[in-house]
Amino acid sequence: MAFGPRPARVGLVCVAPVPWSPGRQAEAGGTVAVPVSPVTRLLTRTMKFGNAPTGGGSCATLCASGAERRAQHGPCDRGGLAVTVAAIGNTGNAAQLFRGTNHSPSYFMLNRAGVAGGGQDIVDFCIPCNPYFPTPGMFDELSAMLRDILTYYPSSADTITAELAHLLDLQPQTMAMGNGSTELITWIDHLLVKDSLAVPIPTFGRWTDQPDETGKRVDMFRLPERHGFALDPDAFVSFIRQRGSRTAVICNPNNPDGGLLSRDAVISFMDSLADLDLVVIDESFLEFVDPDSGPWPSVVDEAVVRPNVVVLRSLGKNFGLHGVRFGYLVANPSLARKVRSRLPKWNLNSFAEIIVFMLKDHQQDYEMSLRMLARDRQEMISQLGCLPGMTVYPSQGNFVFVKLPEGADGVQVRDRLLSEHGVLVRECGNKLGSSSQFMRLVVRSEPDVQRLLSGLSSVLYGSAWYAPLPGGQQLQAAAYAPSPGMRLTAPGAGMPGAGAGLPGPGPGSGRRRR
Repeated sequence: MAFGPRPARVGLVCVAPVPWSPGRQAEAGGTVAVPVSPVTRLLTRTMKFGNAPTGGGSCATLCASGAERRAQHGPCDRGGLAVTVAAIGNTGNAAQLFRGTNHSPSYFMLNRAGVAGGGQDIVDFCIPCNPYFPTPGMFDELSAMLRDILTYYPSSADTITAELAHLLDLQPQTMAMGNGSTELITWIDHLLVKDSLAVPIPTFGRWTDQPDETGKRVDMFRLPERHGFALDPDAFVSFIRQRGSRTAVICNPNNPDGGLLSRDAVISFMDSLADLDLVVIDESFLEFVDPDSGPWPSVVDEAVVRPNVVVLRSLGKNFGLHGVRFGYLVANPSLARKVRSRLPKWNLNSFAEIIVFMLKDHQQDYEMSLRMLARDRQEMISQLGCLPGMTVYPSQGNFVFVKLPEGADGVQVRDRLLSEHGVLVRECGNKLGSSSQFMRLVVRSEPDVQRLLSGLSSVLYGSAWYAPLPGGQQLQAAAYAPSPGMRLTAPGAGMPGAGAGLPGPGPGSGRRRR
């Protein structure tokens, strides 16, 4: 795969084939008026596009340094996209919370903004979590201990790490626990990443933003939409060699699309890059892989014996407790010690300690929660795939990546879902390598999914035309009447499915003992 000569630029750099079509010609350097439903007139939006591709199959540099991006594009700078949003309705100033940030507003920000989703409680399809864990009984236990948790100091991070290591069949000296995986990403960047880092996009934004903030060159390998955003490890290795990157990162499964590489593919990838300063395998969502899809695909056991590999894991995502902020990395003792030695002695709070020590009594509940989530994911993929014009990508994460029907604008869809239906979704227009036509939807239980489907039907098609029910039944509540300006492709254009069976690990893989 040819990418052309290496650009002489420092900062965020994307070098990958960019598809070009006459339909995109109007986007380059022009203003596009997005149709607004005359019924709701929820918002108006104008978009000015820049950084147009130079031609079919050529290279494109998305961004340079953060300062240069801001100088070129202003505060909303992803791919030269400047957005103006004016919202009316019952969302308070919620629409403003989505502006000028690469992340969605928090639950607390939405509460303070007085968001009232059509008079309903907000259903969160935005923040990836585990809807079945902790159990109600565990929350009762935590509530009973709340005074002590808030009153007393936690034990040291070493004590909490030793307990987690015991649960995972790992050695404490191969681990470092952080105040969320994002804290560990920060320390990995400061301590282990030297001058450059290569990462596929779209992916978790901290893997591009963090090294850029510290002046590193970020080489971004665009995942091809035409191949369902699947990562070709060999092509990525070739890209790394061509760019001269010294650190490589992959997320497995990837966020936001949920694509999964087999264990053998990841090991081959690490073997090919044994001479790099560092290879990071971010397994933050690996616990959500379908337990019946094949043997466990983690490479934790490989990381502890390799000199340049770090595996990153998240606990908040697995346990549905983002507010606790805890995660961990696994590496050979030398690398793990280098990170651990720089962390504060009490970087973990008392909530994290109590939960880690509770887990040994709730392993069966946790395993059951993962099976229930895998079941819900398949049902959700199937139902979303039946919506006319919707493209649904196979996922092994606790989320589903979708492309809205042609002509749909994700910002408008997101804001209407929130204001009219009380459904919060992740529109991906500010993710590098994605656009506002894509959304990441968190896997939730059937009643919540029905509310999502009802909202999408209303917003996309102008009525409650389609609301698929479990078992493949279809509810046709009204004649199909698409919203003004909406163009739809034929039904059945979705891509429901799941990853293939995966080869398994050796002993000490870090999987919770069953």
